[in-house]
Amino acid sequence: MVSDTGADVYTWDLPSHFPEPLVPEDNPMSVAKVRLGRRLFYDTALSGNGTQSCASCHEQSLAFTDGKAFAEGSTGERHPRSSMSLTNVAYYSTLGWSNPLHRQLEQQIPTPMFGQDPVELGLAGQEKLLLDRLRATPLYGPLFEAAFGDAQDAFSVEAVVQALASFMRTMISSGSPYDRWVQGDRGDFSEEAERGLELFTSEKFECFHCHGGFNLADSVNHADTVFEEQIFHNTGLYNVDGAGAFPEPNVGLIEFTGQQADMGKFRAPSLRNVEVTAPYMHDGSIGTLNGVLAHYGVAGRTLIGGANAGVGSDNPWKSPFLVGFEMTEPEQEALIAFLHSLTDPDFLFREELSNPWPQDEF
Repeated sequence: MVSDTGADVYTWDLPSHFPEPLVPEDNPMSVAKVRLGRRLFYDTALSGNGTQSCASCHEQSLAFTDGKAFAEGSTGERHPRSSMSLTNVAYYSTLGWSNPLHRQLEQQIPTPMFGQDPVELGLAGQEKLLLDRLRATPLYGPLFEAAFGDAQDAFSVEAVVQALASFMRTMISSGSPYDRWVQGDRGDFSEEAERGLELFTSEKFECFHCHGGFNLADSVNHADTVFEEQIFHNTGLYNVDGAGAFPEPNVGLIEFTGQQADMGKFRAPSLRNVEVTAPYMHDGSIGTLNGVLAHYGVAGRTLIGGANAGVGSDNPWKSPFLVGFEMTEPEQEALIAFLHSLTDPDFLFREELSNPWPQDEF
């Protein structure tokens, strides 16, 4: 994926159905930044107590999520939401589950580093400690200088953020059986998966409205984007008061807009590598893909008993695309086969995205 042209410029080797990611002018891609960012992503020096790295909540084999319903920070604090997959994160027009303000990685990355509610990497007030740690690691001197040598002091928090963002923009998944089929190679894309694709894009199931296009998502941004879209959806996951409320603190977009109609709205994640990113939904409350299909089949689940009891299908703020459907067993199996065809084994184990530190150094 890395192409060194002699000018240290990073370029992507993308299939024809993929556009080029959009890169901010003040942080152009370079091979040196990507190399540095990869080291930083896997370095536990990026947590206040030295126990976690970015990779602690974003494991490559799980499409850069962690397999937990609720992420856990470096101090053991449990987060209210799950860690989103970083698959194709370079293409999102908004980052996180429901925050419309983070529109670039450079804006979002400081939150897990320095945020205090909840604590993630726990670096708030410890910027000097972070930079002292990095300066004390002999390997980092040449890497920072190669990436940011024009700066008076190559070591800075801004440089760390820019390098991490550069590395994360290389997390492109484009080699699944489905992708090869799109390019004319049947390969491992089965006839059952093809039937599942037909169902996926049908008006009966409505899946494609929120999970369409090359990235199987609807909030995308790239070099060819004409109109940037920021889209959030209420999928009838909860209705705890009969008037559409979601359980605190996961109330969705309304937290930022104050508009009642934004209650329970979250960004639709890409379905790429969805086979390995369970549990599903913002709070990991559905454990399997079959469970997800069942939820959409009834146009919003019903929870009986407990603090979150309610009829999700009656949520007044629910997306109009959730109309429910009857699904036969062969249809369900075909849809699951299609979703499994979105798994990109190369992405899950690609060396260029893996931990570069020897185990005795990590």
